[in-house]
Amino acid sequence: MKERFILTLSCEDRIGIVAKVSTFLADYSAFILESAQFSDLETGRFFLRCVFHYEKKGLDKKAFSKLFTPLSQELSCQWQLHAASEKTRVLLLVSNQSHCLNDLLYRMQNNLLSIEIAAIVSNHQNLKEMASWYKIPFHYLPVTPQTKVEQEEKILQLVHSLSIDLVVLARYMQILSPRMTKQIFGRAINIHHSFLPSFKGAKPYHQAFERGVKLIGATAHYVNDELDEGPIIEQEVLRVDHTLTADQFVQVGKDVEAQVLARAIKAHTEHRVFLNGLRTVIFK
Repeated sequence: MKERFILTLSCEDRIGIVAKVSTFLADYSAFILESAQFSDLETGRFFLRCVFHYEKKGLDKKAFSKLFTPLSQELSCQWQLHAASEKTRVLLLVSNQSHCLNDLLYRMQNNLLSIEIAAIVSNHQNLKEMASWYKIPFHYLPVTPQTKVEQEEKILQLVHSLSIDLVVLARYMQILSPRMTKQIFGRAINIHHSFLPSFKGAKPYHQAFERGVKLIGATAHYVNDELDEGPIIEQEVLRVDHTLTADQFVQVGKDVEAQVLARAIKAHTEHRVFLNGLRTVIFK
């Protein structure tokens, strides 16, 4: 199969953007396989995702960038070009719970996600054996209020040294500092239950059970300075009822968390997600 490329761009909306981009691609024998665009009438922003391959001998990324730069300057757009075959290098942060970690490791091994898990970081040691089974480097970095700055610096060093594209908080039960979130904003995804702000703290599913909740859900979002309030990528809810026990509430919650996190990562790694202020634009 011919190599596929994904072009993404966003800019101030105006007439003729699609025509200009399509003409540029056609001029260099690019065959468009997918194209999606959205005009946000509230913000006046335009978003485009285009998948293409070359019918003839094509441009590499460096040559494409040189030729596309004049048009990008004319449009005053932010843009990126990705080879669809390139896997996203991921750093996983985990604590004690294994359900999201196990699900992502399985999906990676079976090529269900276009990711390469470069390493796993945890403030506990109980998931080391799972990482070892998948032959993934495991970094035990315990943290206390007194060592938080030092521990986060070690995580950032791994992000840089391992050329990490995406940090995933796969039920990492630590609050990241504003200093850290600023450095990884737009490339760090978190997953949590959707009971916030009603049920905070320990055992939220048990709290929900005690209150007779009828919907269990999960939210995946980009990490920012506001705890669990970053731009949302994916959500899901499932109905529950009085026949379920508290432990069954927990299991339903774990299942939906793993599914939602995987879908969010898939959308991000396929370059379908655009930040639009506090919101996101996601092309299906």
